Amino acid sequence: MSKTDDIRDIIRDNFGSPKEPDRDIEKAVSDRFDNIAKPIDGMGEFEKIIEKIGAITATEDIDISKRAVVIMIADNGIVEEGVTQSDSSVTRDVAKLMRDERSSVGVISKVADCDTFPINIGIKGKPIDGLIDMKIADGTNNFSKLPAMKIDDTFRAIMTGIDMVRCLKNDGYKIIATGEMGIGNTTSSSAIIASLLFRMPEEIVGRGAGLSNEKLLHKINVVKNALRFHELDTGIADPIDALSSVGGLDIAGLAGVFIGGSIFRIPIIVDGLISGAAALVAERIVPGARDFMIASHIGKEPGMKFIFDELDLHPVINAGMKLGEGTGAVMLLPLLDTALALYKNGTLFNDIKLKKYERFEGL
Repeated sequence: MSKTDDIRDIIRDNFGSPKEPDRDIEKAVSDRFDNIAKPIDGMGEFEKIIEKIGAITATEDIDISKRAVVIMIADNGIVEEGVTQSDSSVTRDVAKLMRDERSSVGVISKVADCDTFPINIGIKGKPIDGLIDMKIADGTNNFSKLPAMKIDDTFRAIMTGIDMVRCLKNDGYKIIATGEMGIGNTTSSSAIIASLLFRMPEEIVGRGAGLSNEKLLHKINVVKNALRFHELDTGIADPIDALSSVGGLDIAGLAGVFIGGSIFRIPIIVDGLISGAAALVAERIVPGARDFMIASHIGKEPGMKFIFDELDLHPVINAGMKLGEGTGAVMLLPLLDTALALYKNGTLFNDIKLKKYERFEGL
């Protein structure tokens, strides 16, 4: 058995099996939209997202009023290789801002009426008062020299993410956005994506928070050499091998959140590159997990396009964002509120005795 088979068994034994979306409910929600006095698919992808939420939650009475953003925070040893503009101390500084709801995602979450859950899953040093403490280890190793994580720590981080979804579901949350913080985690994410999609690092690696051309080339070479070192450049990698070799605790925790969505029937919103890498890992561990994911935005990092193509997800925000933290995922929520208002309150063709549009083949 592979390590991925092992984690599948552990997940099933502890949390049960993933669910299937309810396609009958999805069709019923689609029919409701078609009966609203507007052109067929007039709201485009927003209709598809509301239909998907109905299928995920198995109800036509869609409710996303209680929402959360889960922010996994961890340090990344690859920072030692000079792949970032700032040092790892920034991870701890921003974590404190997240605790106080003063970071970017905290400010935006207040507008979106979204509760924030910043989680210390791997910050170096002593605990930070006020953060949810689910720490697995003091960050990751420098994966250019060692595996990033022990297999047991990788498993524990995934299970932590799943358990967080279970707790939020039990507390009545209806939809979860994903966020992260960890200097160096775009490097980890790029390495995972390249290994799982068998792509050249040049296609995947981006500038992260901001790098010069020279630094970007260095970052590409670090990823390329690390993939060779861990023998992840010879074909599509096993997800647990990739995650433990070149990943991060934040990515593993978020992979668990995405898997948890498929177990507990709750939609999980993909944010940027790090969140996307976690979503990709989750789908490789639990095929079908993507049916419980919603894409928020297509960011500046080049790897995002490959992730969404692979997962067949369709982001609705195209604004060149590169902020991270879960900001894009949270910004989607007010847009979904708008689409949901039309779904629930839109004037029906029958109400105004107007002939409805027909859905022809190709629409």
